[in-house]
Amino acid sequence: MTIEEKLEKLGLALPPAPGKGGVYASVKPLGENLYYISGCGAYIEGEGPSGKLGSDLTVEEGQEAAKRTILNYLSVIKEHIGSLDRVKSFVKILVFVACEPDFYEQPQVANGATQLLVDLFGEETGAPSRSAIGAVALPGNTPVEIEGIVEMEPQDGAV
Repeated sequence: MTIEEKLEKLGLALPPAPGKGGVYASVKPLGENLYYISGCGAYIEGEGPSGKLGSDLTVEEGQEAAKRTILNYLSVIKEHIGSLDRVKSFVKILVFVACEPDFYEQPQVANGATQLLVDLFGEETGAPSRSAIGAVALPGNTPVEIEGIVEMEPQDGAV
């Protein structure tokens, strides 16, 4: 079963890859089959949750925002690198959570993203190294932003 078939089985679909919000590369190769993916937010085609955890959003709403964010992240991989079925490992992700100063549940919010990766890719491939960091504000008032490093299998014919 392909990753996109697994998404469909979960009642999800990849959104169009989000456009860039500034002057930067969405994806940068780091070496052979390693890629850095720039930060993605929770808005899908301009729609989605906004605000801060601890005042505007609950942990559960933050987890849903993190899930939306990782769907955007996956769509960037597909558009710029190729099939999600080539993903060998989610090496590292950094999850930023817009939150109030006394909010301490960033890891639980981040679980919304990493649980979806594990559900789609399995524990070995899908469970990344991870940090979850609180931020005073994120671009466009998105509650979650995720960046990271992914390792891909070589393309057919590549060494």
